This record gives sequence, structure tokens and C-alpha cells, in this order.
Amino acid sequence: MSNATTKTRTLNDEFRRHLTGGTAVITPGIAALGAGAVSRIIQTIATYDAFCKANDPHEEHDFGAFEAEGAQIFFKLDYYDLEMRFDSPDPANPSVTRRVMTIMLADEY
Repeated sequence: MSNATTKTRTLNDEFRRHLTGGTAVITPGIAALGAGAVSRIIQTIATYDAFCKANDPHEEHDFGAFEAEGAQIFFKLDYYDLEMRFDSPDPANPSVTRRVMTIMLADEY
């Protein structure tokens, strides 16, 4: 694994665990599950460790899927430039990257 991949993964893990260093958004389907469900889903994402080659081929820990609240849930991290107009020029560098995690029902993907 390259140094850039290791740094990106570390930044992604910190963001998932503590919701710092980025922005998390939920879709209408997640919001409709209610505040308690959203809280439990966020906690599941914070402790998620089921990364494998199938769901994490680039080893960045930027996607996960799990069952919760009777639904299939996805979370996906994307990397943008600071103006949120384009992809980040370097996802391993937090000074030029804005992380956005979208939490969604699988059928909203």
C-alpha cells in the first residue's frame, strides 16, 4: 500500500469515527428512519470494520454496507477540492481536500 493510500485511509477512518475533518450528509430515506435510528447508524459507521477487497478495492475505507433498522445502509466518502467544485487534487492532503460522507439507503444509491 502506498504512503498516500495509508494517509487517505487514516484520514477516512478518523472522519468516520469522530465526524471531524469533513461533512456528513444523510439522504431523505435515512432521515425518515427517525433521529434514534440515525444515531444508531452513525454509531455503526464509526465502528465499522468489515472492509475487504470487494467493498474496498483501493484500501481507502471509503465505502461500507451493512444492515440496520431493517434496511441495507451504505456510506460513501468522496473527496473534493476546497471550493467543492472538483475532485480533490490529493485526498491524502487535508489542506486541499474536503471529505463528504453520504449516508444512504442502498436503494437511494
